[in-house]
Amino acid sequence: MSYRRTLKLLFGVAGGSAALVLAAAAADSHGYLGEQRGDAADRWSRLTVLRAAQPAWSPASHTPVPSGHAWDFNWDKRDPSALSNGKKKESATEDPSSEQDNGKPKATRNILLIRHSQYNLSGNNDKERILTPLGREQAELTGQRLAALGLKYDVLIHSSMARATETANIISKHLPGPGVELLSCDLLREGAPIEPVPPVTHWKPDAVQYHEDGARIEAAFRRYIHRADPKQKEDSYEIIVCHANVIRYFVCRALQFPPEGWLRMGLNNGSITWLTIRPSGRVALRTLGDAGFMPPDKLTRT
Repeated sequence: MSYRRTLKLLFGVAGGSAALVLAAAAADSHGYLGEQRGDAADRWSRLTVLRAAQPAWSPASHTPVPSGHAWDFNWDKRDPSALSNGKKKESATEDPSSEQDNGKPKATRNILLIRHSQYNLSGNNDKERILTPLGREQAELTGQRLAALGLKYDVLIHSSMARATETANIISKHLPGPGVELLSCDLLREGAPIEPVPPVTHWKPDAVQYHEDGARIEAAFRRYIHRADPKQKEDSYEIIVCHANVIRYFVCRALQFPPEGWLRMGLNNGSITWLTIRPSGRVALRTLGDAGFMPPDKLTRT
């Protein structure tokens, strides 16, 4: 069997860079890479490009190294086992395990974070920064998408800024049911949550803005992103219409990623980010900035 055929067979079976290196080394030893058998170091030096395709690992450590940070199940301070610590029993006959079971969340919260639609960037103040005609189209498309999911939404909370309020009002017209309650919240207003790492040159809020906005956005996270209350019997689906910085910060915090990495993500206008919070405190990101339901000519990121 020719070495060319051997290489082809190896690539087809293994399909990986390891097979590429091994097969190339075998061919090289027989002179098929343009040289005769010779010094091993010289031969392998000609395979630098092939070796570069290999992941950085050694025989002693051939798997990715964990960061060492364990998942904090009490991240929202609602872990039943932590809440029960130090509580005095009501009576000597009370079963502590029964008390803890009654205090355990049983429902899953689904939080759909919507970035507002495109708005008028030339407005002098918030009242003038209303949606553009395209922005209103985007809000209609997002509302249609949420309706098509066939979910029973419990509440629609939105930032009090004009662009988020207008987006929420348009979306609400598409939601199924007798009418989803709309709530406005100042905590969800756009801002600078924390100084990003790595830093950027085109956007540099001062320290005071980070100090003020960061505390407010963190307060919004603690209010809205947590596991279900033990009294909640059924899974819930809640919509929050707000802003890109707020959503990205929420995602980092909820997944226990470094919050200063929030600016490494990008979100389209009208996109859907879906967080699921289990009764155990586990958090999953089902979608991040989903805007695939919009035609390409409707996509913006302003």
